[in-house]
Amino acid sequence: MLADVTRVKIILALRNAEEMSVNHLADVVDKSPAAVSQHLAKLRLARMVSTRREGTTVFYRLTDEHASELVIDAVKQAEHVVGAPPHHRGESGRA
Repeated sequence: MLADVTRVKIILALRNAEEMSVNHLADVVDKSPAAVSQHLAKLRLARMVSTRREGTTVFYRLTDEHASELVIDAVKQAEHVVGAPPHHRGESGRA
C-alpha cells in the first residue's frame, strides 16, 4: 500500500486532519479527484481509511493511528538508508 507516493501523501494529509473529501485531498496531493478516488479505494480495501457520507460528498479519515505511524516509520528508515539527515532527531542532534 505504501509503495505509491500518492497514497503516502494521502495518508500524511489525513494524519493532519480529522477527515477530508476527495476534492480536498486532490488539491492537497496535487492529483485529479479521479486518481485520488482510485487510491482511496485501495486504502479502503486495506482498511487503512474509512468513510462518512454527507449528502453527495464522501469524507475519508484514517481508520486508526497505525497507518500514519507506518508511513512515518518508513520515511525515517528511508532517510537512514540514503544517508539524509533525519527529520526526527532531537534538539541535541542525536537520534
